[in-house]
Amino acid sequence: MNRISIIGGSGTGKTTLSNNLGKQLNLPVYHLDGFNYFENWEERDKKERDLIIQSKIIEAKWIIDGTYRSTLEQRLRVSDLVIYLDYSSMSQIKGVITRWLKNFGKEKSEIPGCKERMNKEFFFFVLKWRKNKRKYILKCIENLNKEKILIFKNRYQLNKWYKKTFNKKIEI
Repeated sequence: MNRISIIGGSGTGKTTLSNNLGKQLNLPVYHLDGFNYFENWEERDKKERDLIIQSKIIEAKWIIDGTYRSTLEQRLRVSDLVIYLDYSSMSQIKGVITRWLKNFGKEKSEIPGCKERMNKEFFFFVLKWRKNKRKYILKCIENLNKEKILIFKNRYQLNKWYKKTFNKKIEI
């Protein structure tokens, strides 16, 4: 597997999983949030961001973490493996709060110049993410080869698969 897309909502562990898979499989890892934000959470122009993403998609090897809708179908089509972290809204909220408490004030390695943050807008974005995005994601993956799709409903399932696949335990 040379091209892996990891998709799902905030707080599901996409970044942790992609970084661990990158090390295991010796693949470059790209975080879409890193293409979307400059320092201090300043957003990049969406067209410019999408051009950067498209330039990465054509590379021979990668793990791309993120669900940005504008390039999702393109990425999924060329992926050898799609991992969808289809967690409940409450699990996502728990994930972002845990991450925020653990990393408060620390710079996010995948988004240089941006410190971990939590605000009302982000909280409600996460709370509504599944309701607003899940249907579209399922539509995007319904016509893909089912053998290249892994869907995990919770961290337990994901951690169990990871341990079985790589004979290594991680907590995602």
